[in-house]
Order: sequence, then structure tokens, then C-alpha cells
Amino acid sequence: MTTPHVSVVMPIYGAEKWVGAAVESVLAQTFEDFELLLVNDGTKDRSIEVCERFDDPRIRIINQENRGLPGARNTGIREAKGELIALIDADDLWTPDKLQRHVDHFAQRSHVGVSYSASRLIDENDEPIGIVQMPKLRDVTVRDVICRNPIGNGSAPVIKRWVFDAIAFDDDRHGPTESHYFDEDFRYAEDVECWTRIAGTTDAVFEGLAEELTLYRVISGSLSSGTDAHYEHWLKHYAKVKAYAPDVAAEHGEAARGYQMRFYARRDLQAGSPVTGLRWFAKAFRAHPKMLVEETKKTVLTFAALIAGLVLPQKIFDRLVEKVLLGGGASNPELNAGTNVAGAGDVEGLGQRRAA
Repeated sequence: MTTPHVSVVMPIYGAEKWVGAAVESVLAQTFEDFELLLVNDGTKDRSIEVCERFDDPRIRIINQENRGLPGARNTGIREAKGELIALIDADDLWTPDKLQRHVDHFAQRSHVGVSYSASRLIDENDEPIGIVQMPKLRDVTVRDVICRNPIGNGSAPVIKRWVFDAIAFDDDRHGPTESHYFDEDFRYAEDVECWTRIAGTTDAVFEGLAEELTLYRVISGSLSSGTDAHYEHWLKHYAKVKAYAPDVAAEHGEAARGYQMRFYARRDLQAGSPVTGLRWFAKAFRAHPKMLVEETKKTVLTFAALIAGLVLPQKIFDRLVEKVLLGGGASNPELNAGTNVAGAGDVEGLGQRRAA
């Protein structure tokens, strides 16, 4: 087999219901020069049985004991042979032209190191829920990455191999010393930690595509964990940034803290806890009061919705939460008339993602 141009890394854990469709969406790519690395992260369900039904020489199944999502990605990246590395979670989907669009993007914009796309949100049954996750596409700075996560989700990026090589570090936690790219100490926010390390320590240029090439699945009815636990991981992430990029932390740290706390306020609002959300909002505003000027509409709407959550009937409140959390009702006629468009960092708390 010749060396593939693209290596697609798909961690697999507890995804029996969706992994077949995820694999099919990769095999259906119009750009065919890729390998698909399915990393079995010690899953206990029938996910691997589903994968073994596919007869395609581009597929490699890699088995390991459970290491979590970042550990499974690390294994896939170490095994990857391609110049480009594409990430997709086992419960998400790609449109057939995704890889071709990113390959073309790199060819036309050779200075780009991290390419990513807009994402359309879907539900458990592959149905669109009317929301587009729209990242910042050009002129992305380290402040954008640490504060707003322009990539959006872990199934959106395609990254040049040299970028991962530039941030690699050695770790022997699993026995022999191995190269790591995602930090396995992070159960939450491992994506943002990795993207921030790329932005803060390399010359890689981040640039996105406006097309909705990723279908990002949202599992309704549950949030993956409490905001307090997420914040502990964010603090650990911030401490790490201070260690390797002290100037970045000093210049953007309080803004990042403020926007993170405002995100928790919106997340608790959706979870039906406006009182807790108000506490997060107060902390956010104390950390970065300039958010009222930088993002006036979103900040005011968040505060108003939190107050409304204390006084409005549940049915009316639920409709208000949907409008505020999903991009404030903004629409983008160039994408899909009437579709809510949310910033990349705005939809992470909408549902539960399975942790490997």
C-alpha cells in the first residue's frame, strides 16, 4: 500500500449506535487517498463488531486498553502515515466532499497549518436541529483560540503532520516512552488545550472553511458533567498556558476566564439552574467586564435570560433559553435562511458527548 495523503483518526468507545454511519461517511469521501485508523479504546459494547463488517483496505483497527479520548487520538496520530491528519469522533459524520475541500484548502493556502470547517448540528437520529456552528475563518489569533475555540469541535479539523510533531512531548504513563500530542491529564477541554498549545508555541496558521462539512451530533437530555468539574480542568489548562506561554496568559488570561465563566452561566441556564448560572455570570463579569463592550448582545441576552429563568413559567423559559443559547436567533442567509448560527464556543454544552 502506498503512503496515504491523509490519515483519518477515529477513536472508538461506546459508539455502537453511530459508529457504522461515521465509518460510512469517511469511506464515502470523494477524495480517496486516505487511511482510516479506528482506535478501539477498550470499548465494552459491539462497536468493533460493527467496524469489522467493513471490507476496505484503507481501514486499520488498532486495539488498546482504555486511555480516554485524548489517549486514543494520540495512538492514532502516532500510527498515522499521512501528511495530513483528520480527526473525527465515532458519533459524528462528514459530508462526502469534506476531505477534498480541506486538501484543496491546503493546496491553495500553503501557509495554513490547521484547516477546519463549519459544522451543522444533528440529533441522535441524524436529523438537523437547525443550528450551524460557525467558527472564525480568518485572522485567527492566540486570543481567539484561548478565549473562543474557533475550531468548534473535534470532528472539524484537518491538521498538517508537522504541526502535531511540533507540539509532541514524551510520556511513559502507559509503559514505554511514547510521543503525545493531546494531554491525557485532561478529561474535559482536551481539544482547547491542544489548540491553544499549537497557537501559543508554533507558527501554524488557523484558517476555516464556511461550508458545513462536519455533522456534529448533540445528545439531548443530559450534560456531560457539572460546570465545577469543567472549571477545575480549565484552571489546569490555564496553569499550563502560564508555564509555556506566560506572555499569552498575562495578556489574555482574564478575558479567557471571563468568557469561560459566561459559558458556564449559559450551560447552567440550559440545565435549568439559573441561580447557579447567575453566580457564574457574576464571576465572569468581575473577571472581564469588557465583555459587555466586546460582545454586548450576547452578554446582555445571557443576563436577561438568567433573570427570566427565576420568574418565567417553564414553557416560556424553555423557548427563551433555546433562542439565547443557540446563537441569539441570528441567521445567515448565505448558509441556510432561518438557520440559527452559533459561534464555535457556544454549543459545547448543549448535550452529552461520550468520554472514552
